[in-house]
Amino acid sequence: MPTPSPIPEIADPAQQLSWYAISTSPRHEKAVASQLAGRGIENLLPLYRELRSWKQRRAQVDLPLFPGYLFVRIMLQARLRVLEVPGVAQIVSFSGRPAALPETEIDALRAALELHHLQPHPYMKQGRRVRIRRGPLRGLEGVIERQRGAFRMIVSVDFIQRSMAVELSSADLECL
Repeated sequence: MPTPSPIPEIADPAQQLSWYAISTSPRHEKAVASQLAGRGIENLLPLYRELRSWKQRRAQVDLPLFPGYLFVRIMLQARLRVLEVPGVAQIVSFSGRPAALPETEIDALRAALELHHLQPHPYMKQGRRVRIRRGPLRGLEGVIERQRGAFRMIVSVDFIQRSMAVELSSADLECL
Protein backbone atom coordinates (compact mmCIF):
# COMPACT_ATOMS: atom_id res chain seq x y z
CA MET A 1 0.00 0.00 0.00
CA PRO A 2 1.52 3.36 -1.01
CA THR A 3 2.28 5.79 1.75
CA PRO A 4 0.25 8.98 1.61
CA SER A 5 2.18 12.01 0.56
CA PRO A 6 2.81 14.50 3.32
CA ILE A 7 0.53 17.50 3.44
CA PRO A 8 2.44 20.51 2.16
CA GLU A 9 3.01 23.13 4.79
CA ILE A 10 1.33 26.44 4.21
CA ALA A 11 3.98 29.12 4.19
CA ASP A 12 3.72 31.90 6.71
CA PRO A 13 2.60 35.05 4.82
CA ALA A 14 5.01 37.11 6.92
CA GLN A 15 7.90 35.17 5.36
CA GLN A 16 6.82 35.60 1.73
CA LEU A 17 7.87 38.46 -0.51
CA SER A 18 4.79 40.51 -1.35
CA TRP A 19 4.07 43.94 -2.77
CA TYR A 20 2.70 46.62 -0.43
CA ALA A 21 1.64 50.20 -1.06
CA ILE A 22 3.28 52.78 1.15
CA SER A 23 2.21 56.37 1.60
CA THR A 24 4.83 59.09 1.74
CA SER A 25 5.05 62.65 2.92
CA PRO A 26 3.81 65.06 0.24
CA ARG A 27 6.24 65.39 -2.68
CA HIS A 28 8.76 62.93 -1.21
CA GLU A 29 8.08 59.96 -3.50
CA LYS A 30 11.35 60.16 -5.47
CA ALA A 31 13.50 60.71 -2.39
CA VAL A 32 11.85 57.77 -0.61
CA ALA A 33 12.31 55.52 -3.68
CA SER A 34 15.99 56.48 -3.82
CA GLN A 35 16.48 55.79 -0.09
CA LEU A 36 14.70 52.42 -0.35
CA ALA A 37 16.88 51.40 -3.31
CA GLY A 38 19.96 52.47 -1.35
CA ARG A 39 18.93 50.11 1.44
CA GLY A 40 18.42 47.24 -1.02
CA ILE A 41 14.61 47.27 -0.82
CA GLU A 42 12.86 46.56 -4.13
CA ASN A 43 10.41 49.34 -4.95
CA LEU A 44 8.28 50.65 -7.78
CA LEU A 45 7.55 54.34 -8.25
CA PRO A 46 5.30 54.71 -11.31
CA LEU A 47 6.14 57.96 -13.11
CA TYR A 48 4.64 59.75 -16.12
CA ARG A 49 6.16 62.54 -18.19
CA GLU A 50 4.54 65.96 -18.48
CA LEU A 51 5.54 69.25 -20.08
CA ARG A 52 5.75 72.03 -17.46
CA SER A 53 6.30 75.75 -17.99
CA TRP A 54 8.02 78.28 -15.74
CA LYS A 55 8.35 81.95 -16.69
CA GLN A 56 10.41 81.66 -19.92
CA ARG A 57 11.35 78.00 -19.68
CA ARG A 58 9.64 74.73 -20.56
CA ALA A 59 10.80 71.28 -19.55
CA GLN A 60 9.69 67.66 -19.52
CA VAL A 61 9.41 66.44 -15.93
CA ASP A 62 8.73 63.01 -14.48
CA LEU A 63 5.91 63.09 -11.96
CA PRO A 64 4.49 60.34 -9.72
CA LEU A 65 1.49 58.64 -11.31
CA PHE A 66 0.00 58.12 -7.83
CA PRO A 67 1.04 61.17 -5.79
CA GLY A 68 1.91 60.25 -2.23
CA TYR A 69 2.30 56.51 -2.91
CA LEU A 70 4.84 53.97 -4.10
CA PHE A 71 5.12 50.20 -3.87
CA VAL A 72 7.64 48.01 -2.06
CA ARG A 73 8.30 44.28 -2.26
CA ILE A 74 9.20 42.98 1.17
CA MET A 75 8.54 40.23 3.65
CA LEU A 76 5.99 41.51 6.12
CA GLN A 77 8.37 40.90 9.02
CA ALA A 78 10.80 43.40 7.43
CA ARG A 79 8.31 46.28 7.39
CA LEU A 80 10.24 48.18 10.06
CA ARG A 81 13.13 48.68 7.58
CA VAL A 82 10.66 50.49 5.30
CA LEU A 83 9.03 52.54 8.06
CA GLU A 84 12.46 53.81 9.20
CA VAL A 85 13.08 55.55 5.87
CA PRO A 86 12.63 59.33 6.17
CA GLY A 87 9.52 60.43 4.28
CA VAL A 88 7.59 57.15 4.67
CA ALA A 89 4.29 57.83 6.43
CA GLN A 90 2.84 54.31 6.63
CA ILE A 91 2.21 51.00 4.90
CA VAL A 92 -1.34 50.97 3.54
CA SER A 93 -3.34 48.75 5.89
CA PHE A 94 -6.87 47.51 6.36
CA SER A 95 -8.15 46.63 9.83
CA GLY A 96 -4.66 47.24 11.17
CA ARG A 97 -2.96 44.68 8.87
CA PRO A 98 -0.77 45.69 5.92
CA ALA A 99 -2.59 44.80 2.70
CA ALA A 100 -0.56 42.85 0.13
CA LEU A 101 -1.17 43.71 -3.52
CA PRO A 102 -1.62 40.88 -6.04
CA GLU A 103 1.50 40.28 -8.15
CA THR A 104 -0.70 40.47 -11.28
CA GLU A 105 -1.61 44.10 -10.53
CA ILE A 106 2.05 45.08 -10.22
CA ASP A 107 2.87 43.21 -13.46
CA ALA A 108 0.03 45.01 -15.25
CA LEU A 109 1.20 48.35 -13.88
CA ARG A 110 4.75 47.69 -15.11
CA ALA A 111 3.42 46.72 -18.55
CA ALA A 112 1.36 49.92 -18.69
CA LEU A 113 4.40 51.99 -17.73
CA GLU A 114 6.31 50.57 -20.70
CA LEU A 115 3.62 51.93 -23.06
CA HIS A 116 4.31 55.53 -21.96
CA HIS A 117 0.69 56.55 -22.57
CA LEU A 118 -0.29 56.83 -18.92
CA GLN A 119 -1.79 59.78 -17.15
CA PRO A 120 -3.19 60.17 -13.66
CA HIS A 121 -6.97 60.24 -13.51
CA PRO A 122 -9.42 61.02 -10.72
CA TYR A 123 -10.35 57.85 -8.82
CA MET A 124 -13.17 56.08 -10.63
CA LYS A 125 -14.85 52.91 -9.48
CA GLN A 126 -18.14 52.93 -11.38
CA GLY A 127 -18.76 52.83 -15.11
CA ARG A 128 -18.81 50.42 -18.06
CA ARG A 129 -16.34 47.65 -17.15
CA VAL A 130 -14.09 46.24 -19.88
CA ARG A 131 -11.15 43.85 -20.18
CA ILE A 132 -8.16 44.22 -22.51
CA ARG A 133 -8.02 41.32 -25.00
CA ARG A 134 -4.62 41.90 -26.65
CA GLY A 135 -1.22 43.40 -26.04
CA PRO A 136 1.01 43.75 -23.00
CA LEU A 137 -1.95 44.68 -20.77
CA ARG A 138 -4.01 41.61 -21.75
CA GLY A 139 -6.37 40.58 -18.96
CA LEU A 140 -6.34 43.93 -17.17
CA GLU A 141 -9.81 45.19 -16.24
CA GLY A 142 -11.04 48.74 -15.85
CA VAL A 143 -13.65 51.31 -16.80
CA ILE A 144 -13.90 52.71 -20.33
CA GLU A 145 -14.11 56.42 -21.12
CA ARG A 146 -14.35 58.07 -24.54
CA GLN A 147 -12.47 61.33 -24.97
CA ARG A 148 -12.02 63.23 -28.24
CA GLY A 149 -12.83 60.15 -30.34
CA ALA A 150 -10.30 57.93 -28.57
CA PHE A 151 -10.93 55.25 -25.97
CA ARG A 152 -9.22 55.54 -22.63
CA MET A 153 -9.33 52.79 -20.08
CA ILE A 154 -9.34 53.94 -16.50
CA VAL A 155 -7.54 51.45 -14.27
CA SER A 156 -8.17 51.95 -10.56
CA VAL A 157 -5.95 50.71 -7.76
CA ASP A 158 -8.58 50.26 -5.08
CA PHE A 159 -6.06 49.84 -2.24
CA ILE A 160 -4.94 53.45 -2.55
CA GLN A 161 -8.04 54.83 -4.29
CA ARG A 162 -6.10 56.18 -7.25
CA SER A 163 -6.61 55.72 -10.99
CA MET A 164 -4.61 55.97 -14.20
CA ALA A 165 -5.74 56.33 -17.80
CA VAL A 166 -4.37 54.32 -20.75
CA GLU A 167 -5.22 55.07 -24.39
CA LEU A 168 -6.35 51.96 -26.30
CA SER A 169 -8.01 50.87 -29.51
CA SER A 170 -11.63 49.71 -29.24
CA ALA A 171 -10.62 46.46 -31.01
CA ASP A 172 -8.44 45.57 -28.01
CA LEU A 173 -11.35 45.74 -25.55
CA GLU A 174 -14.18 43.40 -24.56
CA CYS A 175 -17.17 44.25 -22.39
CA LEU A 176 -17.68 42.47 -19.09
